[in-house]
Amino acid sequence: MPERSFISQTGARYIPELAAAGRIDSTLALDMDLSLNCYAAQNFHALSPLSSDISMKPYRAWLRLSSSNFELRGGLQKINFGSATLFRPLMWFDKVDPRDPLQLTDGVYGLLARYYFLDNANVWLWALYGNNETKGLETVPTTEHTVEYGGRVQTPLWTGELGATYHHRQADFLKQVRIDLYYWPPSVPEDRFALDGKWDIGIGAWFEAALTHDQIEVPGFKYQRQWTVGADYTFDLGNGLTALTEYFRADNPELPFGPARGLRFSALSLNYPLGVIDRISGILYRDWTNLAWYRLVTWQRTYDNWIIYILGFWNPTDARTLQGQISGQAGSNPYAGSGVQIMVVFNH
Repeated sequence: MPERSFISQTGARYIPELAAAGRIDSTLALDMDLSLNCYAAQNFHALSPLSSDISMKPYRAWLRLSSSNFELRGGLQKINFGSATLFRPLMWFDKVDPRDPLQLTDGVYGLLARYYFLDNANVWLWALYGNNETKGLETVPTTEHTVEYGGRVQTPLWTGELGATYHHRQADFLKQVRIDLYYWPPSVPEDRFALDGKWDIGIGAWFEAALTHDQIEVPGFKYQRQWTVGADYTFDLGNGLTALTEYFRADNPELPFGPARGLRFSALSLNYPLGVIDRISGILYRDWTNLAWYRLVTWQRTYDNWIIYILGFWNPTDARTLQGQISGQAGSNPYAGSGVQIMVVFNH
């Protein structure tokens, strides 16, 4: 049996931010946010020479015009929505990993408008441009020099809210799959449709469902379907134990509502405050398709400006979980295999 290798990484990240705000008149405000993501890491592998990873890129760069019930924001920004937490079919524009304590994710370049009604209903409209890398759950990038657009309507319903979302783009399959042009046109129109809702019925309960249609006559690529159902509850035990669970399914049917075999995951998250400054949490994933377990335990201590995290994880080395493939942290998958991660965060 080959000897197991040891891998370690030491790194530092700094995100400087410049923010400014002012008023145009009594009803309109203007504010901006500019930040950089600066990262450096040294990697050590028992069977390989030392390697380093250094990067600096814009993290956020947006300007916003807003009133009491309206906002228009343009630039590099974070756009996310939906009801799910651990498995998110509506993770279209961000790559937030629920296991990442920092909740880091790249933004998208675009224009976002939101209007809020008096009954808490709201309407979103957006247009994106210049986002040529894959984002969210995408496996195929957007065709260069094309505009993406979409919108969302969210309305109160009973003890919660219901949302409907749509997005359109041109997908560049040629960047992902090398095959005869007869089968793969250079640019494929893609439409996404989604429905989600969340309610308080004694416990918190929610769902998300999304359907993607690529206008290409290739089995397994024409339709992609994902859905999640979940619930959470805080038990009256000690300082309060919060439990959250979700079930996720993803497949590629030949018809929008036709049968298909696909990936099936479930997850359980537990969160317990040990005191004023200490908190412990854990996430357990089950891959029902490949019969694999994924585990993560986090201890957190919070001071005024400092936060200390110690994470322990025990996962398969191939790490097929959905979030494992799209982690917002540096590296292709920081939670593959087994290990310990220590993070010290300072906010100023």
